[in-house]
Amino acid sequence: MSSIKDQFLLDPQVHYLNFGAFGACARPIFEEYQRLQFLLERQPTAFITKTGPELLESSKMALSTYINAAPEDLIYITNPTFGVNIIANSLRLSPGDEVLSTNLEYGACDRTWDYFCEQKGLHYIKQAIELPILSKEHFLDSFWKGYSEKTKVIFLSHITSMTALRLPVEEICAEARRRGLITVIDGAHVPGHIPLDIIALDCDFYVGACHKWMMTPKGSSFIYTAKNFQSMMLPFVLSWGYKPVSSSGSTYIDYHTFIGTRDFTAFLTIPASIKFMEDFDWPKVAQNCRKDTQQFLLEACEMLGSSPLAPVDDDFILQMGSIPVSCEKPGEVKEILLDQFKLELPVFTQNGNVYIRYSYNGYNSQEDLEALREALSYLRAQKKI
Repeated sequence: MSSIKDQFLLDPQVHYLNFGAFGACARPIFEEYQRLQFLLERQPTAFITKTGPELLESSKMALSTYINAAPEDLIYITNPTFGVNIIANSLRLSPGDEVLSTNLEYGACDRTWDYFCEQKGLHYIKQAIELPILSKEHFLDSFWKGYSEKTKVIFLSHITSMTALRLPVEEICAEARRRGLITVIDGAHVPGHIPLDIIALDCDFYVGACHKWMMTPKGSSFIYTAKNFQSMMLPFVLSWGYKPVSSSGSTYIDYHTFIGTRDFTAFLTIPASIKFMEDFDWPKVAQNCRKDTQQFLLEACEMLGSSPLAPVDDDFILQMGSIPVSCEKPGEVKEILLDQFKLELPVFTQNGNVYIRYSYNGYNSQEDLEALREALSYLRAQKKI
């Protein structure tokens, strides 16, 4: 079997440490994508009206098994932000109700909740989480301090974007269920990164991306919706799925699947993604990546005199690490990383703090981490960080 690195189309001249932002599509998955697009263009009508929908159901069955969720509870969307928009627009809440979240959430989703809460007269509570997080108990104590009798919805990242932290969503969902709250989980970084069991999690809504850690083509994501909320899910586009002549029996499926002509072949590559991960023993690959990620985070923080944002273990740190740095010009640092060291990774600012975040997947090697180590040493010597 060839090496994992040979299975990707990434530029070998660039140290790509940014799976967390835009996952790279593995070669066999991309080839399946091209095959499907060819079939679409060879017989557009037959593909869009018959072959494609049949393949869509097969794809959804494969995904439902992979994440342990009933296929009828899943719809495909282009990205998690789109999904959060649908959910925020659809929830039936009253003026004065509160949506409880944290100050660690992804910016696009923050803006989504800001907008819909303003439109509906709701309050979006971004509970401040003190960093570093000392333990799960520390996080949970901080988070629930934002709860009030007006809280109706919990919105939380499973794995955060900028701080790259796994949050204890299992405990949050269990407590929210006890309190009668609606749970919306942003799992953009989860599928293909860590095992996902939707049924065990028992949340009301879950949005996930397949085009990040599952390595499918860009524009393939999903929403899980618990059955008791499906009838209220409003489409952004009204098309043939609205009051269809031939219905699936679920407005949730019809409203959000048949929304006009589009290339949905990216959704159909999910079975190829799952097979790719099986072929390369992805749980073992992920385990090795976590070990390297965690070790490097400890070394980098020691080098720079900073501290990790949470305990460096599988409870909080997986295949992404965010290194806290003192930095006045994050944009300049990012340019130096790419232009001088051929390192593709983000430099984030959140809540006044700056982080250099690296993502580490099967494509990567110690050579990539050594390049980052050299770059950090240079930036420190130049007093850029």
